[in-house]
Amino acid sequence: MTNDQNVLLLPQMTEVWQETLNWQPAPEQQQLFQKLYEGILSGNRQLNLTRITAPEEFWEKHLWDSLVGLAPIWQSITPGQRIIDIGTGAGFPGLPVAIAFPNTAITLLDSTRKKITFLQTLIPQLEINNVTTLVGRAEAIGQKQQHRHSYDIALVRAVSAPSVCAEYALPLLKQGGLAILYRGHWTDEETEALQPAVKKLGGRIESVEKFTTPLSDSVRHCLFLKVLSPTVAKFPRAVGLPAQDPLN
Repeated sequence: MTNDQNVLLLPQMTEVWQETLNWQPAPEQQQLFQKLYEGILSGNRQLNLTRITAPEEFWEKHLWDSLVGLAPIWQSITPGQRIIDIGTGAGFPGLPVAIAFPNTAITLLDSTRKKITFLQTLIPQLEINNVTTLVGRAEAIGQKQQHRHSYDIALVRAVSAPSVCAEYALPLLKQGGLAILYRGHWTDEETEALQPAVKKLGGRIESVEKFTTPLSDSVRHCLFLKVLSPTVAKFPRAVGLPAQDPLN
């Protein structure tokens, strides 16, 4: 922690954590959230990591928003589970998840080397040892034996169209694994439209959860896609193809 007089302090929000997630961070986790915040602010001077820098907004849109996606399965996350954050950017949702679940193994995947390089300097500053980084495109990583069908949970936040996110995520998951797609607005029609693509990938839409952010009253949705059978070998398709020609 810095002694700088001008350091911005994140709100604690203990009661809000408890009310919305039935969980609250331990003091050392609060300190890690603060260190993460300071690290992002520092990195923002060199890299365009986030426009969200005010303490309350950062808390809601980066910390709370990252963790609320796991709220419906919070109690079922067990030590040793492997979680991959696809398109992690500045480390969201993966780093808050790593702090909240120190006994899981988190992989932060991004195709932008600069962002991964930043995370490789930030992670040792946080002194957390359950995070690894990976540079690459999800389409390529999903065809590599050491990653395919290897993860229990895949997190995909604000990356691409829903069927594209599904094609990135499902091949990385074990049978029974869950992909969690973080979305803003969502409709029943979109659920219907997504179902055929998810089925082709060996999964089903398990549920769509609606959340309201506690400070700004914005609506969020998280889609839970469950892998019923291992994704067939032709998915994910070659780099760029899922986005150019989304499954339907």
